[in-house]
Amino acid sequence: MSKSKSAVLSCDNFSWDGVEKKIYKTETDNFRDIHRYTLLGDEHSELNSETRYFEIQPDGYSSLEYHRHPHSVVIIRGSGSVILNDELHSIQSFDVVYIGPETIHQFHADNGEELGFICVVDRYRDRPSIPDDDQIRNTIRSEKILKKIRK
Repeated sequence: MSKSKSAVLSCDNFSWDGVEKKIYKTETDNFRDIHRYTLLGDEHSELNSETRYFEIQPDGYSSLEYHRHPHSVVIIRGSGSVILNDELHSIQSFDVVYIGPETIHQFHADNGEELGFICVVDRYRDRPSIPDDDQIRNTIRSEKILKKIRK
């Protein structure tokens, strides 16, 4: 029998009891109007993953980044788009996004509404890397996507 304390985090309008709304990142400024909630993390040390909720306000976006670890995203609020290397995808509630290792990616709330998603990553993972201009040009050929990128 498990010794961990099982729990339910009650949600009211995309805010969870006892979960702090945090600024997305503090070490960079290549994002706009996005917040992060760590739903299951350090206090659940028996998990091999971390479960987070991100919410992007209309016209906001996440940082353009890549990393060695894969992760999964489930859209649970609104719609928008996501850049995955040289592809641009429309996304909406209940779509699932797999982001493979070394994939340059960026989420956009570009449909006039909030874009909210659950992101599950390994507990122990590398930090995101910001692609430089050469990496972007060598990976992304589409002019449409190059114009959409925010840095």
